[in-house]
Amino acid sequence: MALPGIESVLVAGRGPAACAVITACSRLGVKAVAVHSEAERSARHVRLADDAVLLGPAPASESYLAVDRIVEAARRSGVAAVLPVPPALAGNARLATAVVAAGLRWVAPDAEVLERLGGDGVEPASERGLLGWVTAEGLRLPTPVTRDRAAGIARVSWTPEDWAPDGDAELPGAGRRLAEVGWRGLVTVGIAPDGAFAEVAAGFSLDMAVLERAHGVDAVELALRSAAGETSAPGGHAARAAVVAQLRAGLPAGTPGRVSGRLPGTGRLPAPAPDVDVVAVSGYEPGDRIDGWYDALLATVSAAGPDTATAARAVSDVLSALPDVGVPHDGGEVCAVLGRLAAGSRVPSE
Repeated sequence: MALPGIESVLVAGRGPAACAVITACSRLGVKAVAVHSEAERSARHVRLADDAVLLGPAPASESYLAVDRIVEAARRSGVAAVLPVPPALAGNARLATAVVAAGLRWVAPDAEVLERLGGDGVEPASERGLLGWVTAEGLRLPTPVTRDRAAGIARVSWTPEDWAPDGDAELPGAGRRLAEVGWRGLVTVGIAPDGAFAEVAAGFSLDMAVLERAHGVDAVELALRSAAGETSAPGGHAARAAVVAQLRAGLPAGTPGRVSGRLPGTGRLPAPAPDVDVVAVSGYEPGDRIDGWYDALLATVSAAGPDTATAARAVSDVLSALPDVGVPHDGGEVCAVLGRLAAGSRVPSE
């Protein structure tokens, strides 16, 4: 399904999110070129890609977040576009400007819009949020999300029980203005208690799987459609409840490790109920090294079902069935949150 002018992309990012994007590109018939630091020459996102380009030394500031090196890598690889994965890159107006100046397509909001609206470049951390796809016709697929956070780190996100599938009752006024100010593509926002936007982020936030599962759509396809100027949404299914959980390594900061067991997304998942869809994505396979330089996100597991409790139970079943993976992780804490959701209890607990 390669869109006009986007037969190939440089996927700027790493970890499970980059693995998910590269896999989606393959499914859509788009050549994916990965980038990597010297420390991750054989990382899973590199192995999944059609090609890969070295950015620089291990520190992220000299590789994964280095604007000039990303643009040069795109030039050398001969791709048609740059697809930034994390909000830190997708919300970077300087990178957006440099990509366009190099004659390449930027698969995220325009630099001028990022500067004006303030693409924050961070994972929104507010307890309430909103996900969506913005086209010239307005905010599409608006999906409210509730988040459980521990020390500012994303653990579990889900669609609230009182969500109206058409989104009208949940949509803040600011959401309706996103298209008017020129935002195009994926958006993740945090909503303050007074209903105002607390954070605005482009790219593939960790919550974006909630939108994908809730509507049965592919976020990469949505981003590519926006970059190609298309406004029609791909086919999906009637909106359902969705839950996503992130599994993180419990290694001390800066401490490397090695994965010895299969993580969700690299092996067979427990069979879900007939009315439940489950997707797992991992950044590592057995034998892979976890480098202490980077975020310790191991995998994400998301599910859609007839209600939040059922979806939460399906995600918990996957994480509860984990073997010894060779590194400590927060699966127990995440499953405790999922258990409260599955039981219909308030999260976070009071």
